[in-house]
Amino acid sequence: MGRWSSRLAPRFVEWIAAPPASHWLDVGCGTGRFTQAILDDAAPASVTGCDPSERFVAYARANQRDPRARFEIGTASALPPRSPGYDVVASNLVLNFVPSPVDAVRAMTTAAVKGGRIAACVWDYADGMQYVHRFWAAAARVDPAAGALDEGRRFPICAPDALAALFTSAGLSDVTTSAITIDMPLRDFADYWEPMLGGVGPVGAYLAGLPAATRDAIARELERTLPRAADGGIPLTARAFVVSGRT
Repeated sequence: MGRWSSRLAPRFVEWIAAPPASHWLDVGCGTGRFTQAILDDAAPASVTGCDPSERFVAYARANQRDPRARFEIGTASALPPRSPGYDVVASNLVLNFVPSPVDAVRAMTTAAVKGGRIAACVWDYADGMQYVHRFWAAAARVDPAAGALDEGRRFPICAPDALAALFTSAGLSDVTTSAITIDMPLRDFADYWEPMLGGVGPVGAYLAGLPAATRDAIARELERTLPRAADGGIPLTARAFVVSGRT
């Protein structure tokens, strides 16, 4: 998914529209892709990225040379502090994975300055993230048990009304939601299917646990139903929902 989150990140930064020289906190920074987008496109004074994974933080530190960036170990509910606070606290494609989204948004609010911007971005798993949505639809036709694993069902927070309610419940004002859609072109079926076989994420873990015959049947169902361009490519799109508010 990294190739698509890299396309999404600058669009999210643009939507946040923070003033230059702001101090940012990237919550759940992973390997630092969103931090890099902030550095490239937002002219920040500083960016602090935090993640609970020591391996991700070590990778980000080793691969980011911009003096405005630093990376710390931290969870969504135990964020690295800054005095007097951060101007922008943002979470990109993380909020639906944390144990308690409401605690995470409250912690993000506490970490910000008065009047600071809190923002989050999540994929529209229920419909707009076609790469994943089409997979689970095909998998459920082959294996009915797959339906319960669909992120569209597992992550009801990934919807504009739910995101707005979450931010409002955390005491934020000027809460706004929107959608960002990116193109997701794939060269051929192998470009779609093979990344799923690495065992990473909900789709990868599900496929890794299947008998080969069931896995092959899902592949055939996908080959039959995925849209195709004249050149054999697979022209998908991916939609994300974004939300922001003020402390």
